[in-house]
This record gives sequence, structure tokens and C-alpha cells, in this order.
Amino acid sequence: MMEPGRLGKYELRGELGRGAMGVVYRAFDTVLERDVALKTMSGVRSDEDDTLRFLREARAAGTLRHPSIVTIYELGRDGDQYFIAMELLVGTDLDKVIRKGPLPSIKRRLELVARLCQGLDVAHRAGIVHRDVKPANVFVCKDGALKILDFGVAKIASSEATRTGLVIGTVDYMSPEQVRADKTLDGRADLFSAGVILYELLFGKKPFSGEHLGATLKSHPSQRT
Repeated sequence: MMEPGRLGKYELRGELGRGAMGVVYRAFDTVLERDVALKTMSGVRSDEDDTLRFLREARAAGTLRHPSIVTIYELGRDGDQYFIAMELLVGTDLDKVIRKGPLPSIKRRLELVARLCQGLDVAHRAGIVHRDVKPANVFVCKDGALKILDFGVAKIASSEATRTGLVIGTVDYMSPEQVRADKTLDGRADLFSAGVILYELLFGKKPFSGEHLGATLKSHPSQRT
């Protein structure tokens, strides 16, 4: 049974944030004596599909080793609670950098996108498509490093699961094939999303967007003939 303020060998030391599927805590590994980020399933989303996606995130990201991909230390379980222990990052996500400013130099913006593409290339070579590349899933560390986060919607490109035809991702950054819910999807979808991020960093706006979902979809290149 999970103890209050504790999950397995980890002491919980404060909430860092909440996402669509889980809560992220700052935690301390009492065995290895190091600070970590600990991601858990959210209490309001605990059905089987969410659990499978949560586990898929850990297994997908856990196989990848690259300076531009967040390092996964452990996939664990304490009672009914699954968790992912990962490296603790200090900095902010690219979405906040874009919205709040100031933006870095042009050279630095190009460097960030280059590092993003390098990390994605490693994932793609391993057969993993992220499927939700967006500024909120790109973390800029205080030491200058860039880390790709949240493989929660990632799918193994060779898996039958990619042929479900589900639209998964964030519309503003989706590739045309994602918007069309193509049953086969590869790494080029992620590169399209990276291109949208590059455009936004350089010009201060998205290449296509609208006041609501319908308007955004109407302006999307997938709707052009």
C-alpha cells in the first residue's frame, strides 16, 4: 500500500505539474539518493486505455538514449499506482518561452530545433513516432540542453496499434496525415510538427491557426486541394 508522501522507494517532495494523463512530482530516490521527477497516473483518468498508454510512454522513452530525450530511470508500481521515474529537469518548456519571451537569438532558435530533430531522429530509427511534438513537450534546460518530453501518445511504428485510425496529437502542430487520421504514420509526421515549431519561433505565429478547432482545421494544409 502506498504511504502518504511516498511511492515505493521515492519520497514525494512537491507537485511539479499536471498533464492529460498524470501528475508529475519532485521526488527523492532514497536508495540512490538523488532527486527525480516522478510521473503518476491521474486519479481522474484510470481506465485501461489510459494505463496502457502510460505504460507505453515509459517503455518507448525508456529504450531511447540521447541528450535531447528525457532519461527514464524506472517504470514502477506501488499497489495500484503505476509511476515513471525520470531525470529531474530545471528550466521551462518551449511553449512558455514562446508565449512569455524574450525569445533567444535566431542562432539559438535554430540550434534548439536542430537538437529537437536530432532527438526525433533517434526515436524514429528505433521505430518510435512521438505523434504529439509541440512546444509544451519540448523542455529548455537552464544549462542550455533541450529535452523531448511526454511519449504518452507515442506508438511503435511497426505495431498493429498504429493502424487504429485515431487522431492523436495537437491540431496546431499536426501533420496533414495525422489530421486525416491515416492508419499508417511514420516519423515524417513528427518532422512536420518540428517545422511548425521552427516557423513559430522565427515568425512569432503559427503557419495555420484559428480561434477555435473548426477554424484551425479549415486553415490546415490537409484541407487544401
